Amino acid sequence: MKFGIATVSISGNLEEKIEAIATAGFDGIEIFEQDFIADARPPGEVGARIRDVGLEVMLFQPFRDFEGLPGALRQKAFDRAERKFDLMQELGCDLVLVCSSVHPEALGGIDRAAADFAELGDRAARRGLRVGYEALAWGRHVNDHRDAWEVVRRTDHPSVGLVLDSFHTLARRIDPDTIRRISGDRIFFVQLADAPAIKMDLLHWSRHFRNMPGEGDLDVSGFMRAVVATGYAGPVSLEIFNDLFRGGPNRAIARDGYRSLVALMDDVRHAEPKAPVDLPAFPARTAVEGTAFLEFAAQGEDKAVLERLLTTLGFRRTASHVSKSLTLWTQGEIRIIVNAETTGHAHSAWVTRGTTVCDLGFDVSSAADALARAQALGTEAFRQPLGPGQLDIPAIRGLGGSVLHFLDDSSGLGDVWSVEFDASLDSAGDDAGLLSVDHVAQTMSYEEMLSWSLFYTTLFDMRKTPMVDVIDPDGLVRSQALSTPDGRVRITLNGAETHRTLAGSFLAESFGASVQHVALATDDIFETASALTTHGFLALPIPSNYYADLAARFNIEPTLLERMSACNILYDNDGRGEFFQLYSRPFAGGMFFEIVQRRGDYSGFGAPNAPFRTAAQKRLMRPKGMPRA
Repeated sequence: MKFGIATVSISGNLEEKIEAIATAGFDGIEIFEQDFIADARPPGEVGARIRDVGLEVMLFQPFRDFEGLPGALRQKAFDRAERKFDLMQELGCDLVLVCSSVHPEALGGIDRAAADFAELGDRAARRGLRVGYEALAWGRHVNDHRDAWEVVRRTDHPSVGLVLDSFHTLARRIDPDTIRRISGDRIFFVQLADAPAIKMDLLHWSRHFRNMPGEGDLDVSGFMRAVVATGYAGPVSLEIFNDLFRGGPNRAIARDGYRSLVALMDDVRHAEPKAPVDLPAFPARTAVEGTAFLEFAAQGEDKAVLERLLTTLGFRRTASHVSKSLTLWTQGEIRIIVNAETTGHAHSAWVTRGTTVCDLGFDVSSAADALARAQALGTEAFRQPLGPGQLDIPAIRGLGGSVLHFLDDSSGLGDVWSVEFDASLDSAGDDAGLLSVDHVAQTMSYEEMLSWSLFYTTLFDMRKTPMVDVIDPDGLVRSQALSTPDGRVRITLNGAETHRTLAGSFLAESFGASVQHVALATDDIFETASALTTHGFLALPIPSNYYADLAARFNIEPTLLERMSACNILYDNDGRGEFFQLYSRPFAGGMFFEIVQRRGDYSGFGAPNAPFRTAAQKRLMRPKGMPRA
């Protein structure tokens, strides 16, 4: 089974698209007619260039408004087809996509359409070409793959087959299992696209909001399962119309497309074991069992500031690395590494971004399997020279130049803390009741959100929640949460649309660092707040207006409300549980820590409090336009 992508799916001119598609690992390419027309090269040269980079021209598309036309319009349609056949032969492409007509004078009728395609099939066959018929979701008479299949079935011509597109089927809520009744040898081509669940005109939805399989809300997996159940083993290709992709980095988007296809077809072959899915074997999604560590890169006075903050949070330096300038700070199950090395990845991260989270460690079911799956999906492995006493821990490149390490107990990697660290520092002292990492919040530009949601959900066994809008006094931030099934590991992705927001300002200040804040869990936030005060922690001050509003919105006991106000604790209740939040003041260009307590079945992240928290943080940061000291 070969993987392809339509040139319309990514940005750039045709040459740039060809290079990006080849680099991403695809087998072939769909030539979108507009991309070809805009290119100055003759078709034979374009076809040769595509083959030179190791791709094949899988499909030429689209040929519009063909079937059901009367009189002179019908003859003109065949004349147009002959010209496209000439072009295809020069390109070296044997398959053209004919989409169902939207022409205002097109006549309905399955038999009429079949007669037109029978003649077109004869003309194509004389040239060694084939014709694929696709039902557009907004077609004038044919807008359902079942009707398109009936046209193909009645045409009964070896050069005429069906093209299936997941968007056109799923957008109209047609049961994809109806595809199982189609003869697999009569399906010539399959196109895939996902999309977010939006109620709007089908054509507008299709032209602007399609995305990669796994990035949206459509049942693309169910669609593809039905396709392979027919015995279809031909090309599977992406046809994506998306405004963000049209202006985004074409190589990154092409890589996402390839990742999405590999992950989708891996899911399909496990769900349909007898299906003809020819993929190299690689491990299933990795189970993430916990956050093993967070590693900060920091040096000099920046390091001193970070360590003072960790001390006020109740952390203690419990170990130092046997051969490197790393210190381990712990509390409960939380491990924070402060890396002050003057070479290697952490040093480069600090030079570029200042104090930053340069590395995330995850406890996984199998570190080797996690790495193998990541590489199968096209993710780059990370390696740097090992120092004395260091374990070779599998790692990959992550968001914003960061690194993700995988640890497990079965291979001995979970022993890294006793192997690589000497427990010889000040482990004594009272903690603040912090137990574990509740979630890690990663910030990116809005255009990157789909890419990183896809990154995590195809690699790990994680689920995504619907995207929500988080209001900043100076703009909007889009947020999406990802979580393991048991909720032990949570990641929030926050997409900034402008540098004026706190998230956007952080990206600008840190030159694209990813982790903006870390949320730490406690089972008694008031006891924790008291302990933090003892340690000298300075909480983010929350104005009294916020608590007056809480009293109006929730039925909170006055004494509890007073305690929250005294401790600067924020509150939310979603009807299933309660959520308490306490924040540090911002440091290092907009980073911060959050302390949370969840009661009941609350699974959110306090989004209603974001505007007030953000405003409070901005009051403590330097005025806009002022240079950093």
